Amino acid sequence: MLTSLWRHIVYPPKSVSDTKLSEAFAGKWVVVTGATSGIGEALTHRLIGAKANLFLIARNEEKLKLLCDKARENGCEARYKAIDLRQREKLNAWCKTLEEELPRVSFLFCNAGKSIKRSISSSLDRMHDFDRTMDLNYRSVVALSLALMPSLREADGRIIYTSSVSSRYPFAPGWSAYHASKCAANAWCRTARREHKKLGVKVQVAYMPLVHTPMSDVNETYKNLPAYSADEGACILLKLAMSKKFRYKPWWAI
Repeated sequence: MLTSLWRHIVYPPKSVSDTKLSEAFAGKWVVVTGATSGIGEALTHRLIGAKANLFLIARNEEKLKLLCDKARENGCEARYKAIDLRQREKLNAWCKTLEEELPRVSFLFCNAGKSIKRSISSSLDRMHDFDRTMDLNYRSVVALSLALMPSLREADGRIIYTSSVSSRYPFAPGWSAYHASKCAANAWCRTARREHKKLGVKVQVAYMPLVHTPMSDVNETYKNLPAYSADEGACILLKLAMSKKFRYKPWWAI
């Protein structure tokens, strides 16, 4: 009883109207990174229901094909790119073609992310952990945003970044790579928000609390804590994308 009450206080239920989703997203091109798992997959299913046109990005090509098939069956246009966004050379080469592939983009959901917990003293020979985390959580956001800027300007589009509420608090030991990457992206988004406003492109950041996904549930402690579901996380992103706000943060994130 107390656990249920605590969950509803700290994590009040999140939902979004199907009608509002259709009004906001139907027929518009939406790019989703990390589309085959967790929040990204839930977001994709919601957008399929809203009849958005989808460009899905993730590593799992088989699942990308299935999601695109489902989208087309529902009357949406759908394309995908199977790519590891941590691989700089491949990402850079692909970004050069993006404007031609997607001449008009209304929403870019930068949702792909990597979480890693390891102390600095245990990372003396693991510089690659920092590189990969930074490449995915920060660099890919910037690379895709720059590549799609002409398309976003054409549609008065929006960039929505999935950040973490933990980046707004004193940093806990073990999360140096993760927090550094998230804070870098947060700072870029805050700057881009001011610069892109003049161009007609809106930038928004979701400081997400804990969400149960395959990524977070690897941590046994997090797995047993109250949290939002992946679908509720998707609803948070969608409501932010339909609002005039710059950011979402939990009510308790003062």
